[in-house]
Amino acid sequence: MAEFRYNGLNAQQKRVIGYVEAKSRRDARNKIAALAAHHHFTLLSLQRKATYLYRVRRLDGQSLKGEQSAYSREEVELALRRLGFEDVRVQKMIFEWRLKPPYADIITFIRLSADLLREKLPFDEILSLLESDMTNKTMRKVIHSILSDLRDGKDGEEAFGKQVYFIGKFPAKMLGVASRSGNMAEVFENTAKFLERDYEFRKSLRSALLMPTVTMVVLFASVIFYVGYIFPKTAELFLSFGSQLPPMTKASLDLSHFLTRNIYWIVGLAVAIPVTLVRLAMTRKGQLFVGRYFIKLPVIGSLMHKTSIEIFCRVFHSMYSGSGENIEVIRTSAEACRNKYIEQNIKEITIPLMVRDGASFVHALRQARVFTENALSRLNAGAESGTLKRVSLQIANYYERETTYRMKAIIDWIQVVIAFLILIVMTLLTVVSSETAVFQPKLPGM
Repeated sequence: MAEFRYNGLNAQQKRVIGYVEAKSRRDARNKIAALAAHHHFTLLSLQRKATYLYRVRRLDGQSLKGEQSAYSREEVELALRRLGFEDVRVQKMIFEWRLKPPYADIITFIRLSADLLREKLPFDEILSLLESDMTNKTMRKVIHSILSDLRDGKDGEEAFGKQVYFIGKFPAKMLGVASRSGNMAEVFENTAKFLERDYEFRKSLRSALLMPTVTMVVLFASVIFYVGYIFPKTAELFLSFGSQLPPMTKASLDLSHFLTRNIYWIVGLAVAIPVTLVRLAMTRKGQLFVGRYFIKLPVIGSLMHKTSIEIFCRVFHSMYSGSGENIEVIRTSAEACRNKYIEQNIKEITIPLMVRDGASFVHALRQARVFTENALSRLNAGAESGTLKRVSLQIANYYERETTYRMKAIIDWIQVVIAFLILIVMTLLTVVSSETAVFQPKLPGM
């Protein structure tokens, strides 16, 4: 979200200054209008925080350049002149590219933070060290922003919540609640562990599918070129002799004519349908629909379901003993599980049953119908023996190992399926081409 500063006057003609975060200037004005109505002041100006590029000259003649975030150009100039710089030139950055840091740098930041927290280093010192050592410019800005917010008195959830766009929703949520979990090192450790495994899976999937994907793209382009251009030339040549085409050749020619006549519709639908489905899936109802039915898909659905349960149990383990409020722990764990349907059922069924009816955690979780029977049985055993925290970690580790092995198996099967599809396409092209090759048209006089 962008940061805005507003200036106003109250009923006593005293100046009012405040700050809000909003997605747009319009959203900021709506928020400030609500504040103005509640606190009885009139809005005079609204400034958005932007990035300014500057070039200055030190007293020894050396030139320096850099960038600074501020609400106005005058603020940057005044601050630089107060520092003793001369020949100050400040210009607002026209295009602010919000580039995300590499996924590996985010993992490195969290992993090093976890290791240094275990060494009992203060968190502000850890952020200072990492800020100076990070090579990625965007990641340095993220760490600097977090450190500045914490030094300004903001809590961890607010400081990390502002960086959702750059570091991701799950890491921001986990690291935000770490400061009030009672065990920051363990929360950082669990977050780093999950992100490392997620990164390894992505990397394995990319390496496994790179060549098959390139092969499929090239093959698809070749088929389109063959069916749409080369094949019609040959088939229409036979038709010019008044000969009857073989069945596969005729079907291929009809397909070619259909593609050439409706190419714009086909391309439009090929682009519009995926875009529309993605936009619908990003809505609240779409996320619930996808979360509910995606876990019911064969093979991949069970994998994603158990991954969500693993995240829930890992977050629950990290916060259970130190949070002091179990309901908040359950709510935070549900929000972190990366499935809106599971999150909604836990929030709207499990938590109300526990608060309103005094139901036990496992009984209320069973009523939500989003956990596997195996996980529920283990949690029930942990609740009865007083080892719920340890059992939740055991469940997370068990599902971590199971999903890791199954992910590797799925990758292998994807490669087999793609190879099989390539084989089918190549076989069809060979059969159609061979039929054309042996076709003998009737020549004049025959």
